[in-house]
Amino acid sequence: MSVNHYENFPVASILCPPSLRPAVAAIYHFARTADDLADEGDAAPAQRLADLAAYRDDLHAISASGAVSPRWPHVFEPLRQVMRERALPVPLLADLLSAFEQDVTKHSYADRAELLDYCRRSANPVGRLLLHLYGVGGSAALRQSDAICSALQLANFWQDLGVDTRRGRLYVPATDRARHAGDTRAQTAEMVAWTRELMRSGAPLVHTIPGRAGWELRLVVQGGLRILDKIEAGGFDTLQNRPTLGAADAPRLLWRALWMRPASPLVAREAT
Repeated sequence: MSVNHYENFPVASILCPPSLRPAVAAIYHFARTADDLADEGDAAPAQRLADLAAYRDDLHAISASGAVSPRWPHVFEPLRQVMRERALPVPLLADLLSAFEQDVTKHSYADRAELLDYCRRSANPVGRLLLHLYGVGGSAALRQSDAICSALQLANFWQDLGVDTRRGRLYVPATDRARHAGDTRAQTAEMVAWTRELMRSGAPLVHTIPGRAGWELRLVVQGGLRILDKIEAGGFDTLQNRPTLGAADAPRLLWRALWMRPASPLVAREAT
């Protein structure tokens, strides 16, 4: 998956059960296309919102077995089939669209609760949709999934502070910015610590997801934690330098994933 598009979505990798890959791919293409409508190109905000409204209409059309517009058949025909076969919860897909619409008009956040509400709609539905496909339910699993997905979204924000700031998007909440009085490194350090704890709280979910999907989730969790480690190793200066994961990180991620145990999951920061 492109690092510039919907980073918290685990695309149908080799670790994804083959029977679920078409469903995961259909959900991904739905989310990515909507994300592009909100963010890509040079369309005016009014046009972006109109396109997202038309996109939402097509979502409701396939959920009611109706006809869709000719604009996105590559998205909605596969999604229609998956909805028919897997009974996908439509409100979760609609929540994603709500977040993308918010991206068009809202570019700063007052406090952490407001930012987490955005994550609730922009990231958490992805995890819940995957749990639905895996047949995993229960309040604990949902809570842990939400924590992982929100942490992945937040880690992406802190990774991209420079890119987003230049676009006029301020994801560090105003209350946190005010407390640090312009010390961007200190505020980023606090955001990283908050995000790491959120990820740790969700990490036990990896022992609930069965088979290869559970191993994919281990790598997703460890990848998010590794980005946070790299932000810290760079002195929390992501306004100037954007850390990324590469092939050299793979052995460390695999080792960490292997040693995530139910009694003591390896999610603590490793020395760099």
